[in-house]
Amino acid sequence: FAPWAFDEEKAPTFRGQWRSEVLKSAEDSFVDLEIGTGNGYHFAHRAEARPERYLLGIELKYKPLIQSVRRAVNAGCVNMRGMRYNARMLADLFAPGELNDVFIHFPDPWEKKRQQKHRLIQPDYMKLLFDLQRPGSMIEFKTDSRAYFDWALEVFQSCPYSMDRTSFDLHQSEYAAENFVTHFERLFLRQGLPIHYVRLIRR
Repeated sequence: FAPWAFDEEKAPTFRGQWRSEVLKSAEDSFVDLEIGTGNGYHFAHRAEARPERYLLGIELKYKPLIQSVRRAVNAGCVNMRGMRYNARMLADLFAPGELNDVFIHFPDPWEKKRQQKHRLIQPDYMKLLFDLQRPGSMIEFKTDSRAYFDWALEVFQSCPYSMDRTSFDLHQSEYAAENFVTHFERLFLRQGLPIHYVRLIRR
């Protein structure tokens, strides 16, 4: 999967050049990012469903990354790339204004009080995403953890994003029809857990 996936040494060398050097696309093309591809069902679905856009995926673990890329390749997608890297270090990988839409699905909720500092959604991280995204882009966030969702909403409200959509039970909302159910999402639904969802728009 050499042409489709990059390791932690190679990926940062493309900072600011993903369109020109990797994707060979126009400067105004759309380049989206999925943070934490997991087993790749959403990654492959998104790449296949939106061939007019490019999709980058970041995953810390090697096996899920390759699984994600393999699913997309098997679906005939050529508009995606994956990279193994720490999602907290996005500034190593992307220059300001290099990204469009961002997907954050079911990150570790770090439920215990002393663990909350490890949550991905933090004011500084949102500031970083704001700098990396182009105006009008969106962030899609989903979690099964109500505690994490409440935490995230507080963080989002203090950021220069508009909250475009919010639901405490995605699958009972008006947004359910256009939602792609991820692998983890399906597991949570089987347990009877509501899925919490928000979509932010970068001003």
